[in-house]
Amino acid sequence: MKNSSIRIDLQNEDNLPGIPAKSQFTDWVKASLQQHYSSLEQPIRIVTSDESQQLNLRYRGIDKPTNVLSFPADGSNHLDYEYLGDLVICAELVQHEALQQGKQALAHWAHLVVHGMLHLQGYVHENERDAEIMEALEIEILASLGHTNPYREIVEDLNG
Repeated sequence: MKNSSIRIDLQNEDNLPGIPAKSQFTDWVKASLQQHYSSLEQPIRIVTSDESQQLNLRYRGIDKPTNVLSFPADGSNHLDYEYLGDLVICAELVQHEALQQGKQALAHWAHLVVHGMLHLQGYVHENERDAEIMEALEIEILASLGHTNPYREIVEDLNG
């Protein structure tokens, strides 16, 4: 899908290591977009496990860190660019999960960005039907980026 101007605001205030290049985040965000945006600014905040846990507790009532959090915009856009919401990714969990699941770290980063971006666009996985729709879209997007089915890898890892 062709989009005019996509700007990634990559925030890594703790200077966490092992973070993909900004250009990779841009590619993943572009591939995730399900409609045209003439001028999109997408913040992506890279955080520690502690910050992830604090945010997860505050906004979801879950007292543990999580790999990705999506905070959709409230729809009252008074900006001169389009804004879908905030994406927060826990670098430590991404790296730990990739190692634990036998995945390439870059592929796992890509999956979590795609997953989070779909949430910002209204996709959910609260029931089986919605989960199937969202996972199929993730698989298709990741394949277009050269990555394998992330769900098959998890199943194979758990069964293997």
